[in-house]
Amino acid sequence: MRDLGVGFGYLVKGQRWVGRHGRWLGFGLLPGLITLLLYAGALVGLGYGADDFVGWSTPFADGWTSPWQGLFRGFLTGLVFAFGLFLAVITFTAVTLLVGQPFYESLSEQVDRTEGGDVPESGLPLWRELWISARDSLRVLLRVALYGVLLFALGFIPVVGQTAVPAIGFCVSGFFLAHELTAVALQRRGVALKDRLALLRTRRLLVLGFGVPLTLAFLVPLVAVFLMPGAVAGATLLVRDLTAPQGEPGPTPDPEPVAGGGPLSFDKPGR
Repeated sequence: MRDLGVGFGYLVKGQRWVGRHGRWLGFGLLPGLITLLLYAGALVGLGYGADDFVGWSTPFADGWTSPWQGLFRGFLTGLVFAFGLFLAVITFTAVTLLVGQPFYESLSEQVDRTEGGDVPESGLPLWRELWISARDSLRVLLRVALYGVLLFALGFIPVVGQTAVPAIGFCVSGFFLAHELTAVALQRRGVALKDRLALLRTRRLLVLGFGVPLTLAFLVPLVAVFLMPGAVAGATLLVRDLTAPQGEPGPTPDPEPVAGGGPLSFDKPGR
């Protein structure tokens, strides 16, 4: 259970890191803002169209008397919107990382640099990195969609569908959200998708402690935009822990700025 707190600690450390490197925070807001506007429009459209979709897909309920027809279709409409929101939370990070790939990779490199030790670089051209990122994100999305369909079906089970299933859904969302964020640092280290998933499974509680609180925070409008740079920084710190040789300490947080001094400059190679 200690790993849950450690995972959350990396999320906090990441936010503190960008707070001390304010120029990185400023650059990180634009990709998230663009993606947020796109998703907000899609969710508004889903909100307006969910009723029509449920009515079209349940013709057998056309002859039902009131209030059963309204209750049944209203319940299904809520599930459709919840499923759309579930997918939005999962894919938001992947799309934002794709839009902001050059920046977030540079941010991840800078975190490695300020923490000391090697600073891995992929050595691949930008188009190749974008292709790998998009391909891997699509593969992860297919996995998430399978979980989503299963959880959607389980949501019809009385009591369990309204208690355990949402909790499991947040855990699934948190795990794959953490995967998307750690992919920036792991891809620079040449770790393939299959190996990334296997690595994260070795420390599930650590990953959930990082990803689940972030998933909950991303449900609040605009929060995701402001947390993304710090989330990438925290994910990089988490990766440094996961990939550290056995017996060696993981990453340590940035020291507090000295009294009277400003934050560290983002373009300095060391501390």
